[in-house]
Amino acid sequence: MGFPEENGWRPVSRETVDQHNEDDARRAELVRGLPAVDETTPLAAQLAVDARRRIELAGRRFPRPAKTRIITIANQKGGVGKTTTTVNIAASLAQAGLNVLVIDNDPQGNASTALGIEHRAGTPSVYEVLVEGRPLSETIQRSPDFDTLWCVPATIDLSGAEIELVSLVARENRLRTAVDNFLAETAQDPERRIDYVLVDCPPSLGLLTVNAFVVAREVLIPIQCEYYALEGVSQLLKTIQLIKAHLNPELHVSTILLTMYDGRTNLAHQVADEVREHFPEQTLRTTVPRSVRISEAPSYGKTVIGYDPSSTGALSYLEAAREIADRGAPHGSPTSNGSTHE
Repeated sequence: MGFPEENGWRPVSRETVDQHNEDDARRAELVRGLPAVDETTPLAAQLAVDARRRIELAGRRFPRPAKTRIITIANQKGGVGKTTTTVNIAASLAQAGLNVLVIDNDPQGNASTALGIEHRAGTPSVYEVLVEGRPLSETIQRSPDFDTLWCVPATIDLSGAEIELVSLVARENRLRTAVDNFLAETAQDPERRIDYVLVDCPPSLGLLTVNAFVVAREVLIPIQCEYYALEGVSQLLKTIQLIKAHLNPELHVSTILLTMYDGRTNLAHQVADEVREHFPEQTLRTTVPRSVRISEAPSYGKTVIGYDPSSTGALSYLEAAREIADRGAPHGSPTSNGSTHE
């Protein structure tokens, strides 16, 4: 399936920037006009936060990076929200007007499921890209919920790729070669250029994960706010340093997102404080709470952004995506608050 040419991003005009600034001013006025509420209970405080978020994020367009940002979402520890973070950050960026490609590099195929992408056995997938050298453009599918969100699915065939890759030439670079070739094809057309490539990988350090690290320039680490939150992260950082030293000098940890956060517990606050102490520059201000809506969404073949966009979980991922986009905004471009980078 070829890469669709319609529904791409279009260059931002001065009139568009002025309109965005006017929208920001209206949002600020609406936030100031919110009635005072009793925020002494967790529920009331959360309702107040969500009301402000809905106003601030509704219809917002995120800044476009100067060049494609390729981010691998990784954590050796299972169950920390890697796939959930991948698909919901991707959906948030796409909803805000950016062209986003998700590469499902996990044999479980959960990212493909959440994005509503066909990934039955025999579907052209990342397996064919890695093992057979098929062009990435022949495996891409568009998400049914977002016009500017695409996915390279994972099928059950990918479970055998670890063994098959061992004997192949340049086995660690096969995904990077495919992605770089694809981005080169689309780079000259501003309407087709991909703004973000997000790579979901398995909770292991095999050749699939190595390929995900070699293709990326940035790593996003989701860390759950539970006991042993930092367990395994030190080993992951050592692995990233090895990849950086031998295979990918550009690789670095750019972002850490705290997930499954429960503000009612001292434990969550302690874990968050500890992570921010160790990684003050990388850790996002936004935290993602435990949420029934986030857990339910994949069973409907949707992200929480598409399933319940007004829920606390959806708003949290939208806000996290805005932080990520603002960090990658080019010098002098409009930011989410309508100002410019100095």
